[in-house]
Amino acid sequence: MSGAVESSTRTCEWPGCEANGKYRAPVSPEQLNEYKWFCIDHVRAYNKAWNFFEGWSEDELDAQSRADRTWERPTWDLKDGPKIGPQQWPHTEGQAWARWGFSDPLDVLGDSATQNPGRTDEAPKRRFRRLTREEQRAMDTLGMPHETESLGAVRARYRELVKDLHPDMNGGARGDEARLARVIRAWDIVKKSRSFKD
Repeated sequence: MSGAVESSTRTCEWPGCEANGKYRAPVSPEQLNEYKWFCIDHVRAYNKAWNFFEGWSEDELDAQSRADRTWERPTWDLKDGPKIGPQQWPHTEGQAWARWGFSDPLDVLGDSATQNPGRTDEAPKRRFRRLTREEQRAMDTLGMPHETESLGAVRARYRELVKDLHPDMNGGARGDEARLARVIRAWDIVKKSRSFKD
């Protein structure tokens, strides 16, 4: 739990120290994956003097503080959505797989291996809503394609059919009463459905 690498055979890199270097520390803030090796006393001294933010301006510190609040992941207003495409969001650690000791000699993973593929720049295809079986039968009765989403279009078709089938419009003939009842029932189903909008 101390962080010591017991198998290390390195000598402490502190000037003038000959002790075994079992503890590693990053070389610099720009070289976090390259290490210096020290004994326990000197790694404590090195870490005590370490300042990751040395030389940063106030604006850079403020920007880092804001980014840390969201684990360095992008954020946006819910109503506006993301300002950049998800495919442009890099993983916070870059090539994270390399940090876990994996190598990629054939460049299979490449630079985009830790990027979120997300959506492409092209507009996403809108998924057509699914009608229930009852709604499908109602649309068939009204003679409307299932892709129709406008309640106004279905209402116009319903009115046409009622005018054609109603006995008052046909000189009192009652031959189409059964079909008229089916059309009225179909309209009742469609107008109550959430699958259609005005």
